[in-house]
Amino acid sequence: MINNTDDTIAAIATAPGNSGIGVIRISGEKAIEIADSIIVNKSGKKTDIIDQESHTVKYGFVFDGNDTIDEVLVSVFKKPRSYTAEDVVEISCHGGTYVLRRVLSLITERGARPAEPGEFTKRAFMNGRIDLTEAEAVMDVISSGNEFARKNSLSILKGAVHNKIVSMRDKILHETAFIESALDDPEHYSLEGYPEKLKEIIEELIRSVRKMISDSDTGRVLKEGIRTAIAGKPNVGKSSILNLLSGENKAIVTDIPGTTRDIVSSEVSLSGIPLILFDTAGIRETEDTVEKIGVERSRESIDLADLILFTIDSSEGITEEDREIYDLIKANDKKCIILKNKTDLQVEDPDTSYFTDPVIEFSAKTEKGLYELKKKIEEYFLSGEIQNSEDIYITNVRQIKELKYTEDSLLLVIKSIEDKMTEDFFTVDLMDAYSHLGNIIGEDTDEDLFDRIFSEFCMGK
Repeated sequence: MINNTDDTIAAIATAPGNSGIGVIRISGEKAIEIADSIIVNKSGKKTDIIDQESHTVKYGFVFDGNDTIDEVLVSVFKKPRSYTAEDVVEISCHGGTYVLRRVLSLITERGARPAEPGEFTKRAFMNGRIDLTEAEAVMDVISSGNEFARKNSLSILKGAVHNKIVSMRDKILHETAFIESALDDPEHYSLEGYPEKLKEIIEELIRSVRKMISDSDTGRVLKEGIRTAIAGKPNVGKSSILNLLSGENKAIVTDIPGTTRDIVSSEVSLSGIPLILFDTAGIRETEDTVEKIGVERSRESIDLADLILFTIDSSEGITEEDREIYDLIKANDKKCIILKNKTDLQVEDPDTSYFTDPVIEFSAKTEKGLYELKKKIEEYFLSGEIQNSEDIYITNVRQIKELKYTEDSLLLVIKSIEDKMTEDFFTVDLMDAYSHLGNIIGEDTDEDLFDRIFSEFCMGK
């Protein structure tokens, strides 16, 4: 458990393995003193890191007795203007694994201890430089896999969620304080007509909370990628479509029905929209044991998908098999786009009136319909409001859970008002909502949760 913030910690802050540059971070009361004790100039004299101005870089060598370990750059960040709000020194070394470990070993010999995973960020939180949403956003920025995730995480890191939550808590606290004051001093504070006024305020708060909860689904999809299953009967060109969208030959393509026996996946960006594509085995009745397993996995992929690209062979028309697979998709209530593939081979236009979802004339061979597919996916998942708004999408499971608890508490306030309960009943649920919002930003959260959250961070961060 990480509790002591009085000692000095150190860790390699760059990824494991050999590289051009590796950074060792030191934070704490003795950070500058330790760095000063191991850094010399080209002539072997002290470089006076202690007197170095904050936010400056100095050139030198790491020196251990009579042994020069590495040529380095030393960056100094003095408290409170640093990542942890403590004195921080970052030593940029050559990125060899052995060199970095040797320098880190020397630093620990001089009085620092090895940092735990996430301990630098935890110190930033404990010292009040960031709140818990901003701390969690640090890892989201690091792990972001697309532009939406990066921008969203960076906005949260800059305090967007913090500001929303603080504003909501301020409103709740104001109303709670007014009720308490009116109950204690009814001569100066009147509660006449107040329940109706409070109801309007709480309903507005509930709308805000519900929007954040509902937006979290969109945020999750755009952060992790739209799980997209390419489904259809055998030999309609599903693998060719996967290869086209991914820009590489991920799947084997033949004229033999049933070639794809298992799920083939690929992560792609389609006009900036992240997709996790699944080329599924053709769905049909079969006696082949291996193919049968593939068909079952295809059905499971449809269950888990956010979007189905239902593919039909337009050169042979719509078959009963196509209708059965489409019925399966509709039974799962999934967003669906129908691709009339192989239009380059089409003899006559097949009747698609059976389908209620958008139909796109498509050819994996000539890339016909690719632009239309991109635009349709944008319509489904990136409305103009999402593309152009400054809204923040909460994707953290812990934070969403606390928002749902907040909604429940606020709904209890509404119920108490409608049941004409006395005003002191309102404050109990108001403060519950206040507390759950506090858990989101870390103001009412216990130490064990802090340790669990920060233990999931990467080393050196």
